[in-house]
Amino acid sequence: MYEWIYAAQKLIDWIDDHALENPSLSEISSQIGYSPYYCSVQFHQIVGTTIKEYIAKRRLCLAALALRDTSEPIIDIALDYGFSSQQALTRAFSDAYGCTPSAYRKNPVPIPLSMRKVIITPSHYIEKGDFTMSNLAVPTYRIEYIPAHKYLGVYKVAETSLGKIWPGHDCDPVCGIVQSIKDCDPVIRNHTAGWTWENGEKHYFYGVGVQSDYKGEIPEGFELRGEFPGSYYLVFSHPPFDYLSENEEAIRRVEELAWNFDPSSIGYEWNEELCQDYQRHYPEVIGYQVLRPVKKAG
Repeated sequence: MYEWIYAAQKLIDWIDDHALENPSLSEISSQIGYSPYYCSVQFHQIVGTTIKEYIAKRRLCLAALALRDTSEPIIDIALDYGFSSQQALTRAFSDAYGCTPSAYRKNPVPIPLSMRKVIITPSHYIEKGDFTMSNLAVPTYRIEYIPAHKYLGVYKVAETSLGKIWPGHDCDPVCGIVQSIKDCDPVIRNHTAGWTWENGEKHYFYGVGVQSDYKGEIPEGFELRGEFPGSYYLVFSHPPFDYLSENEEAIRRVEELAWNFDPSSIGYEWNEELCQDYQRHYPEVIGYQVLRPVKKAG
């Protein structure tokens, strides 16, 4: 099974780089050295969708981002992203997102984009035994100021576990919606998560920071909270690391420091009654960070 999980991830990565080239099943299967039929069956079993369906969803996602972020004519976007005509793009777009491409361009509401699938997790990697910890370091902390903002996120994860936003704790739908939100805060960006405190207990949330004047749509299952005032934050961080082999240990080291730190030792106290804690998790770019709001003691 491990062999096929790795093979399927290799196929996903290759497909994402070549989705617009209309690769044949034979060409795709040749990337891992299996027959087209066997490759197709195993891919469907592990990923939960056929190769053809996966490619179609990724093309549609890329087309949606082009509609949102460029002024290219819709017909050109349709042809560039593998659709036979503007009508074909319109049908696929309407079926997937409930609006036409032209309507979306005029009003780019949050939609469930199909993100690149990730099926290899650190647990797979560690169980297989293929890991080293050469990049791990001692976590550090610094102070960062974050201006006033609001936050658009999923706070009640348990209530969405059987619904459309977070079905069975599958992150793909919620990640797709978050990725589609263009008007994000420049500091609390897409896919920034965090914690709120209730009776001394942390509760996780996930979403995107937005500007204080955000007037966009609030997707089903999301809440718009704030305005959170500008505040200084202690940023506990680990530098970039290998996600598969070092993720769990890097997170453990940062959170051990963050949740046990005494801010009075540097003249501060926590400001969590007014502001949220945040989490930045971009292993290959910035590493892992936990941000806790503080104010001058006294």
